[in-house]
Order: sequence, then C-alpha cells, then structure tokens
Amino acid sequence: MSSKDNISYAAKTFIIGGLAGCSAKTVVAPLDRVKILFQTRNPDFERYIGVRFGMFKAGKDIFRKYGIMGLFRGHSMQLARIYPYAAIKFMMFEQIRKILIPTPDKNTNFRHFLSGAGAGVLSVFFTYPFDMIRVRMAYETPKDNSGATRARKMARIIYNEGANSLKLLNFYRGFVMSVVGMIPYGGVSFLTHNFFVTLGKTKFADIAVLPKKETSGSGGLLAGKRNKHRKTELRAWAELTAGGLSGVFAQTCSYPFELVRRRLQVSGSNNPEKKIKMIQVAKSIYSTQGFGGFFVGLTIGYVKVLPMFAVSFYTYAKLKSFLDIE
Repeated sequence: MSSKDNISYAAKTFIIGGLAGCSAKTVVAPLDRVKILFQTRNPDFERYIGVRFGMFKAGKDIFRKYGIMGLFRGHSMQLARIYPYAAIKFMMFEQIRKILIPTPDKNTNFRHFLSGAGAGVLSVFFTYPFDMIRVRMAYETPKDNSGATRARKMARIIYNEGANSLKLLNFYRGFVMSVVGMIPYGGVSFLTHNFFVTLGKTKFADIAVLPKKETSGSGGLLAGKRNKHRKTELRAWAELTAGGLSGVFAQTCSYPFELVRRRLQVSGSNNPEKKIKMIQVAKSIYSTQGFGGFFVGLTIGYVKVLPMFAVSFYTYAKLKSFLDIE
C-alpha cells in the first residue's frame, strides 16, 4: 500500500469510526446518564441503587423532573468527545494491527489484544478533557433547567477548581486510572470481537454468513466484480451479537477501574480544594462497600454496553463494506 493509499485508508477509517461511535452512544445515552449517577452515588438518586429495576425507576424520575432532555444531559459534550475518541480508536486499531499483524501467520490473540489496547489508550489521551466535562455535566442535578451545567460553564468551573498552578491538569483528574482501565477494555473488546466474528465465519458459517449476492456495498457496473472479491460478511444478527458480547467481556474486565475514575472525576464537585488520589478512592470504596462496591452499577453497565458495542461494531463493519475498505 502506497503512502497516499495509506493516508486515504486512515482518513476513511477515521471518519466512519467516528460515525459508528456517535450512533452507538446516541442509542444508549439515557442509560449512560443513569449509570454515571449510580457510579458516583449522586445523593438525589442513591435510593435507586441496588433496587430491583432501579435503573428504570431512576430514568423515570429524571424524565418526570427534567423531561426527555434530562435523559440526554451532557450528551452534546458526549458526542463532541465520542466522535474523535471512536475515530481515533478505530483508525489507530487498523494502523497498529497492520504493524503488529503484517501477515496471516502473525495473527495471534495477543497481537489483537495489543492492537486494541494501544488504540484505546491513544484515543483516551486525546479526548479525556471532553469526558471529564461530560461526566461532571451528567453528575450535576440542578433544581432548574437554567443551563448551569452547560459545557462552557462546566469547563470554567473545572478549570478554576483547587490550588493547582497547572489548571489544565484539572481536566485530567483520574486519567492514570483511565489508562490502566483502557488497556483491558480496549484490548479485550477488539480481541473478543475478532474471536466471535471468526467463530461466526468458520464454525457457524451456514447460518451466520451472508451469501455473496447479499453483501453490502455500493452498486453500479462494478458491483458484481466487487462482490467476487469482497471479504466474507456476517449477517446482521451475527455481527450485532459479536459486538455486543465483546462489550460485555470488556466491561467486566475494566469496570472497577472505570468506577474509581468516575469517583475521581466528580471529586472536584464535592471537594473543590482537596486533591484526592485514586488509592484513597479505592480504599474508601472497599472500606464502606467491600469488594462488591467496585461493581456498583455493573448491571446497568451491561445493559448499556451490549447495544452500544453491537451498534458500534456493526455500523463500522457496514460502512467499511459500503466504502470497499478492506
């Protein structure tokens, strides 16, 4: 592949990766709002934690108090963050994978894991400040809808918190824990997705693989020729299942790290002048809630990541096929 082709390939995967991420996050935005409120133990919604159907009751409460937009509070910042995050993640995964897996004999699980982990860490580094603002916006539950939690105001609040001489570091509160958690999250998600896709194309090909004539892609005079050379594609249900299961495995492996990170991110809201370390947060969770405290909100996490990963990987795969990107 020439350098020009490589740049074109990177640009295309960047664009469709961002679109895949935004479509997935929009589908699960209300669940994401409730999950953050549970993770950070927001006082207004703490009574729903551990209650049967608590996530749905919390969502109903939000809708009753703030309307439909209350379920999407912080979503504009989420989209501003998720497009570059998903774009960088998918683009870098493809680039790192080409380096680590240049030939079929190098196609190992460990190399797939490293490709996903590396892509995840790089995407987090460039987009973490957006996530910091988004989490704080989702955490706040003002008594009115005056716009006190708008992104610009929240960014100013975070910037002015504490006595740090380097104010920009406020936007990276919990970043180390995020990187630590992203290694298993990114690595496991791409590894398990590849595993289930391969499984569908080999062991369950009769029911999971699309016939060549049904594969997606642009039409026209070259459509028949393209289909002859097109890679094997999974049926929609199989692709969605592979993506959803990859999300469940990734979430399970990384959830404790995510929980500590969320607590660190909102710590400035509760104690603006006090700098809290991740070890302190972890000890506090364990001393008050035990080991199970590191998995508070995991159920709603599963409910969220299953459709999110399913839609994300499915959209990415279909857009790659439509644009004839191999």
